[in-house]
Amino acid sequence: MDKMLPACPKCNSEYTYQDGLLLVCPECAHEWSKEAATESQSNQEKVVKDSNGAILADGDDITVIKDLKVKGSSLVVKVGTKVKNIRLVEGDHDIDCKVPGIGPMKLKSCYVKKVVE
Repeated sequence: MDKMLPACPKCNSEYTYQDGLLLVCPECAHEWSKEAATESQSNQEKVVKDSNGAILADGDDITVIKDLKVKGSSLVVKVGTKVKNIRLVEGDHDIDCKVPGIGPMKLKSCYVKKVVE
């Protein structure tokens, strides 16, 4: 299998498989066509939300809500650290930014909140 199959649109399970012309989710038994999957993927953009549920966008300012240890270092991003001009990226760590005093790094959106001025 050289292509990744899309996650289930009903339960977001990544264990989907193809059965003839249909895609099937083994966890919730949802079945859908391959055409519907590609159509929904092209119409769907990933929405990134902060810890409070506010939608984040490129260029937003955020505040860290929890002390975060920097992997491979003794540095810590302290709670309340304000980060300006973020950039959203794909992946588990969905925020790319420059943290003052530490430098460029990626953060998870669940550990930040949007600064509303």
